[in-house]
Amino acid sequence: MFRLTKVEFDNLIFQIGTSSWGGTRSLPYAFTEQGVAMLSGILNSDRAINVNIQIMRIFTRIRQILTDNLSVRLEVEEIKKKLENQDKSIELVFSYLDELLEKRENPQPRKRIGF
Repeated sequence: MFRLTKVEFDNLIFQIGTSSWGGTRSLPYAFTEQGVAMLSGILNSDRAINVNIQIMRIFTRIRQILTDNLSVRLEVEEIKKKLENQDKSIELVFSYLDELLEKRENPQPRKRIGF
């Protein structure tokens, strides 16, 4: 169990709204996944056990979502790198085309062969 920081608490207030009785006077505590597992070992009622099982399922689902987001983020970063390389390659091609156009516009005089 740990206490939320002011920034984390403000973020939660913006997500879930404020209470009608005027808010909290101190920063709230939150359980970690291991804290919920320890709590489920202490509580013996069926309802408490079911609630803790649901909380554990939520923790595992959140962990799965975070890893999925991480893999998507890594794939997006790879795509960005490829696009940056393609942009550089396209700029290089255009610079070569510009050089070819300049050479075509300003041709060098050819030596005459023959009479």
